Amino acid sequence: MKQLFTLAILTVLALGCGQTGKTLLPNVSGKAGEVIVVMDKDNWEGNLGAQTRDLLTQDCPFLPQREPMYNLVSITPGAFGDLFKVHRNIVFFHIEPAVKDNGIAYRNDVWAHPQCVIQINAANADSALALVNRNSEIILGALEQAERDRIITNTLLYEEKSIAPQIAEIFGGQVHFPSGYKLRKKTDNFAWVAYQKQYSNQVVLIYKYPVGDDSDPFSCESLVAHRNEILKENVPGMFENTYMTTSTFLTPQVRFLRYKGRDFAEMRGLWEVENDYMGGPFVLHAFYSQDGKDIIVLDAFVYAPKYDKRHYLRQVESLLYSFEWEGSGEKDEKKG
Repeated sequence: MKQLFTLAILTVLALGCGQTGKTLLPNVSGKAGEVIVVMDKDNWEGNLGAQTRDLLTQDCPFLPQREPMYNLVSITPGAFGDLFKVHRNIVFFHIEPAVKDNGIAYRNDVWAHPQCVIQINAANADSALALVNRNSEIILGALEQAERDRIITNTLLYEEKSIAPQIAEIFGGQVHFPSGYKLRKKTDNFAWVAYQKQYSNQVVLIYKYPVGDDSDPFSCESLVAHRNEILKENVPGMFENTYMTTSTFLTPQVRFLRYKGRDFAEMRGLWEVENDYMGGPFVLHAFYSQDGKDIIVLDAFVYAPKYDKRHYLRQVESLLYSFEWEGSGEKDEKKG
């Protein structure tokens, strides 16, 4: 599947704290998508602060309106007391001449649970800036993985257990959904699972189709063509001759990932309704079935015209990462 981009954060987070004593830690505070940055005022107002803000507040890709990746709260080291130490996401800059080994430490559950703490150790601001620039992808990955893991953990705690077995019957693997999600439609190659409220709709579509003679089944063109065909057939709009399709306003973006030993193509883009004015963001994961004969697609999208979309999309996208082949959990237990 071409060159794979491995989620490097799975490695760096393994360096974090173990399970011992975790139950004694308080629950994290702060809002989803929020990061505390601990840095002295001079550096925050200088190049280091500017680069840190550019990294963490860059636009989320493929949203209808501009929204930052994270909302930041700036705290000086002197003000970093117990109230802030229990925050969910902390990026701490330890900058002083006594630091001999410049580097970044990634830790879990230092002062609270489930917490992500990223500490940049450097002798001066220039060295810290170089560390941020070299490790920008891993820093973002650590924060994103922490946000995703919290959602998956809560999903498994409050799972709507009737859905996963029905998905597994069709696709040989299951996605876990929290309470509130409903299975709205199921055929022999398609499932529609949704959490619908008055002004928002979070949906995961799961479908499969034969690989056939396609020499590049994970190309953007192939994924879009199959997506449009399946959505036209299965996801009608509110009015006659309306149906969901992939927007051509922005060309979707495809990259190749590996997560917990599973390789897949991720595509991000915008969806719209043909002959109507509805639209929003989507993200999908596409991968081979276990026998290699089909392409399986987990397709998450959001419709929330009254609200920002970042948090809604992050929530439903995280569910895609809960996918597991049927029986894989039992195999893991036997290996352990």
